[in-house]
Amino acid sequence: MSTITAAPPRRPDGQPPRKPKPGGRISGEGRMAALLLSPTLLVLGLVIAYPLVSALYQSLFREESGLDENGFVAEGESFVGLANYTDLLVGESGQRFLNALGNTTFFTITTVTLETVLGLCLALAMNRAFRGRGLLRASILIPWAIPTAVSGLLWRWIFQSDGIANTLIGTEILWTAEGFQAKAAVIIAEVWKTAPFIGLLVLAGMQVIPAEVYEAARIDGAGWWRQLGSITLPLVKPTLLVAVLFRLLDALRMFDLPFVLIGPGKQSVETLSMLAWDESNQLRYGSASAFAIILFLYVAVVAIAFVKILGADVAGTKELRTLRKAGTSRKAKAVS
Repeated sequence: MSTITAAPPRRPDGQPPRKPKPGGRISGEGRMAALLLSPTLLVLGLVIAYPLVSALYQSLFREESGLDENGFVAEGESFVGLANYTDLLVGESGQRFLNALGNTTFFTITTVTLETVLGLCLALAMNRAFRGRGLLRASILIPWAIPTAVSGLLWRWIFQSDGIANTLIGTEILWTAEGFQAKAAVIIAEVWKTAPFIGLLVLAGMQVIPAEVYEAARIDGAGWWRQLGSITLPLVKPTLLVAVLFRLLDALRMFDLPFVLIGPGKQSVETLSMLAWDESNQLRYGSASAFAIILFLYVAVVAIAFVKILGADVAGTKELRTLRKAGTSRKAKAVS
């Protein structure tokens, strides 16, 4: 008895089907992917790569004025190399830079830590089943939905000398003046606004945890704290790390909230972004670009260190490797 083998399907142009490469990709798939991604890469190059290269180039120049060979006043930019960067560590400019760097680091560590703890508590509260849970979720997300400038004006009104804050504590504190109270005002306003962001992302991670896991833990006698430490936190760790990473990158670029709430030129709350803005506002574009480049490198180092040290799988490479291993094992079983 003869067996008839069906011919492999052909492509619309009549050619035989393309053979997959050893890596699992079909010939020409890479070129098609590059063609489809080219518009996105072009936009990213225009809005990210070009401004970054332009700022790096501008940081090598300095606006100077003097007398030319004819005795007339001449103004223009002159190439100074890395002088704008070395000036960040000496003199008055260096003191101001170190102060802004310290404020940026302090605000980032303090606000992100408080937001993580408060956001986790909010997520735990929103994840419980009770009457009015939808209203609670909506009310918690309201601060995050308010624009930062509007939030700054709101808290500026609260922290006035005769505002609600001083009325509640029964004293008169100049919250928007120089000093640690200005830092405290920025921290309170920032945590109030952005803690719901972490709470929302952590809540999304909690929603995908199967209820059967908690039921099995309760049957085994695990209490609420044991379930939190052994089930909830380990399973929401990837989501929590990504949320903290986003907040770190955002806090390092803090500008609008202290600018609106406290005002420019205040040393106690001046950040690197505010310092770069002030330099550009004074038409010192070379030093402003140097501040911007330093801030960019600071953010990049923090992001890379966070991903490497804490193992935040932002790109999903672990899941991809797991799927590839599963596919390889299935192929091996099929062959055997």
